[in-house]
Amino acid sequence: MVAVGTTIVIVVIAGTFVYLQYFAKRRLVVSTTTSLYDTDLLKAIEVAFETKYPIDVQFIPVGTGIAIEQARNGDVDLTLVHSPLQEKTFLQEGYGVNRKIIAYNFFIIVGPQNDPAQTNGLNATEAMKNILAYGRNQTNLNVKVWFSRGDNSGTHSKEQSLWKLAGFNYTEISAESWYASGGGKMGETLLKTNEKSAYTLSDIGTYLKYYEKDSLINLRSFVQETYELLNVYSAIAVNQTRHRHVNFNDAITFMKFLISEECQQLVEDFGKNDYGQSGRLFHAAVHLIPQNSTQQIAQWIKTYAFLENSECPPQYRDSRHPELYS
Repeated sequence: MVAVGTTIVIVVIAGTFVYLQYFAKRRLVVSTTTSLYDTDLLKAIEVAFETKYPIDVQFIPVGTGIAIEQARNGDVDLTLVHSPLQEKTFLQEGYGVNRKIIAYNFFIIVGPQNDPAQTNGLNATEAMKNILAYGRNQTNLNVKVWFSRGDNSGTHSKEQSLWKLAGFNYTEISAESWYASGGGKMGETLLKTNEKSAYTLSDIGTYLKYYEKDSLINLRSFVQETYELLNVYSAIAVNQTRHRHVNFNDAITFMKFLISEECQQLVEDFGKNDYGQSGRLFHAAVHLIPQNSTQQIAQWIKTYAFLENSECPPQYRDSRHPELYS
């Protein structure tokens, strides 16, 4: 007989109790974006983390909007997301603390190989204008030119900002016949876009996995990496004063691991040997945060993802853990 889930496993053999030392792992529940999860980066981080700590990390991959909502409800202990505006609201409401920027990459606009909207080499704003013009020129109302996540995810939020940047009203264009919404998770959206020879916005990590590694799509990326397409990932612990049951201590332990040199190197190296087009799906961000950094990407991250000139303003920090910001 074996008792599972206790601190000690007791085995009964021929009427004799045999005590086996067994320290049950504590559970840490993390809501996260599909773009982090589907690329398998989090699996690699989980393995590295669990070899060092008696903590069982369980990820729930959803869109950023749902991930933050789960954190707001106290259903998870920590959230890993990529939408600074939604993150700011989450902190201001008092549900999250100790935000840490951990990684970045870029969104990309992808489409069919023949690029009928002629987006190749354009910046994001001009590409969106061309795609819209191409969509509105379609005479067949059943033809879909653009597929959107439509799910309040970080990718969906970025898409909305790009349409606005290009000078269009998102509510109006999302109702037009050439525009398809509700594509689902990023991988599902890429598959639908590929099937219909359309365009979409994707994080580069999921795209490379589907294009380079798994050969599930033949969509191409035409638009250059610019500030407008920057994609920044952050970790935020759920505030224990709002939800006393959350595993706050282990959430902080996991956050410290995420910003450690070991994990940052793992992020930087992940996929380097598997992807012919890029070599890297994500880039480490922690070393770019110091105030004296002069690299252009560091300035982009600060402009795009900082809140009140900080990755986490002091009023949203738990005073027990100043080491996160030293």
